[in-house]
Amino acid sequence: MKNMITLFSLLLLVSCGSKKTESESKETSTPVKNQISLTDVQFNSAGIVTGKMESRNISTLLKVNGKIDVPPQNMISVSVPLGGYLKLTKLLPGMHVRKGEPIAVIEDQQYIQLQQDYLTTKIKLEYSEADYFRQKELNKTKANSDKVFQQAQMEYNTLKITLSALSEKLKLININPQTLSENNISKNVSIYSPIDGYVSKVNVNIGKYVNPTEILFELVNTADIHLNLKIFEKDLSLLSIGQKLVAYTNNQPDKKHACEIILISQDLTAERTADVHCHFEDFDKTLLPGMYMNAEIRVSGVQTPALQEEAVVNYEGKNYAFVVNGNHQYQMIEIETGTKEKGFIETKNSAVFAGKQVVLKGAYTLLMALKNKPE
Repeated sequence: MKNMITLFSLLLLVSCGSKKTESESKETSTPVKNQISLTDVQFNSAGIVTGKMESRNISTLLKVNGKIDVPPQNMISVSVPLGGYLKLTKLLPGMHVRKGEPIAVIEDQQYIQLQQDYLTTKIKLEYSEADYFRQKELNKTKANSDKVFQQAQMEYNTLKITLSALSEKLKLININPQTLSENNISKNVSIYSPIDGYVSKVNVNIGKYVNPTEILFELVNTADIHLNLKIFEKDLSLLSIGQKLVAYTNNQPDKKHACEIILISQDLTAERTADVHCHFEDFDKTLLPGMYMNAEIRVSGVQTPALQEEAVVNYEGKNYAFVVNGNHQYQMIEIETGTKEKGFIETKNSAVFAGKQVVLKGAYTLLMALKNKPE
């Protein structure tokens, strides 16, 4: 109520002051844009307090962007080590797969040949092993020549190496050598998912022949996705490991995702930026690898010119402050504001106010008086 009475009194005084004598009008006839002059009575009623802009330790809001990324160990490219024809798969991009789940069936005659070679070599090795120990006993008594014993030893060792190599090849195509027999030879082999995750790409179709170098599917484990931000060189010194921030997408700017900085790259790109990796504190399944995001990082400990929030007024969507232009004369100047903190607001165009007295209290009263001043 007191403020309203003060404002009403000031408006009344401004209205009455417009009826000055012609000689008084001539003294203030030079118009100044957005300026208002007060009499001593008006000044005393307005309760105006002035002062200079201060340098305050205000945290600033660093706005950056980046995209969601996945560590290399969480991105799997699935291929067939020996090649073959794709007989069956039900995978589609976006599907969830479990570790160890069959995701495709490959067939080729080389699988039959590989199993045949393994079983044949296994039988030969059994015979060669028996012959080797027989020749060894005979050689002890010189019942046979050293050459015969050495030939038996060589054949035995050679077959052991061949069987071991064939065993490893079978493991490559997910066939267990220990359970393989002449009764379960198959032309088909299954491919199993190596991780829990989602299908990101399907590069093949049924019936296509795939070489060992071709990638059939790409799988992603989203359990450890992170946000990769691009930070300019000049801002890197403001960041540190463990620093908190919030990120959001362009489609849902009001949905904030809390993050923490876990890694700051030590290399700069040609654009003079560095990668800063951030961990999501609460993972959201709607966030997908490759998705672009914006981030806001509150940086503290920065000395910046600032004014009290009470000194800044808003008119028609713009912010203003009043400066002293003379005895009880005040001019309204547009101000570019930044971060607000602890009752102060950052002033980005502080050079305009350098060395000037600024109205710290009573700015709103001056605004109302100025905009209601008769033309």
